[in-house]
Amino acid sequence: MQVGLSHYLFLSGILFALGLYGVVTRRNAILVLMGIELILNAANINFIAFARYGGMQIDGQMIAVFVIILAAAEAAIALAIVLNIYKQFKTVNVDEINKLKE
Repeated sequence: MQVGLSHYLFLSGILFALGLYGVVTRRNAILVLMGIELILNAANINFIAFARYGGMQIDGQMIAVFVIILAAAEAAIALAIVLNIYKQFKTVNVDEINKLKE
């Protein structure tokens, strides 16, 4: 059995669905962050797969590296925000953090 484009697309679809499920259903800020990371990794798999099978050459890989760098920066900033929220409110539940407006 040979691994083709459809296998990569199926895998990225599963990762995207799991990430979206985590973002929509979870109230813990850390789990929402992990869902966003899954969505970004699903996009990376698509970029790499289309670079390999779609004839994008090196462009897809360069975009994937850019997305990885962007995800690392996003994770660092978001974790710093979550730590500050935990220090202030003693919870990371996004539903209970509505006092930021005041």
